[in-house]
Amino acid sequence: MTAANDRRGSPGDEAPRRAFLTPGEHIDSNHPQVIGFANARTRGANGEREAAVRLYYAVRDDIRYDAYMAGSTVEVLRASDALRAKRGWCVSKAVLLAACARAVGMGARVGFADVRNHLSTARMRAFMGTDVFYYHGYAQLHVEGQWVKATPAFNIELCEKMGLLPLDFDGLTDSLYHPFDCDGRAHMEYIHNHGVFDAVPVAAMVACWGAHYRKADPSVEDSGEWSAESTDFDGDVEAELEGN
Repeated sequence: MTAANDRRGSPGDEAPRRAFLTPGEHIDSNHPQVIGFANARTRGANGEREAAVRLYYAVRDDIRYDAYMAGSTVEVLRASDALRAKRGWCVSKAVLLAACARAVGMGARVGFADVRNHLSTARMRAFMGTDVFYYHGYAQLHVEGQWVKATPAFNIELCEKMGLLPLDFDGLTDSLYHPFDCDGRAHMEYIHNHGVFDAVPVAAMVACWGAHYRKADPSVEDSGEWSAESTDFDGDVEAELEGN
């Protein structure tokens, strides 16, 4: 796994692009379901840009955002598992978008940044002990000769429910979190960029989480706090809205 410079398409990008077209453990672009999903969403697209836009909205809105699916195991990171579950967190949704792009021959990589989320749920803030999301994930697609960032995390229903500005994507400009929501309240603040990679940097993610979070890996179900049976992201969103 190698980190790449976060830059637009330059002549030096062409050789490393081979790594950004190859299936991997998490970006399993050779999985039949991923291939089928990507082909169905891009069938009849007029060029690479339209294909990229179609894939972005398919992952953004067909796969519901669920922050409680976060973790470091293969199952919570792998593209095909997010597709099968129809739910995912920012990293798994970014991984899925990258896998779909690679499946149709489009260069793709994954990027990571630390963001301060001013509008997270009370349970998440209490459990994490911070409002900073370390190693937030996004995808970067090679579209018509340039690398473009795409953040398919929040599905449109969640945005409408929480009063967030949805992240659109035109295949030409970066799609990044908005600093404010629909009512002008502070939303997302980027505080550190970790760069872009050909594969998910799991060891670095876990080390960072261990240094900053009360619980280094939320996928470990050694207490009832963060298990699939005891968490309900949609329910927590509703509770957060009722409390405001």
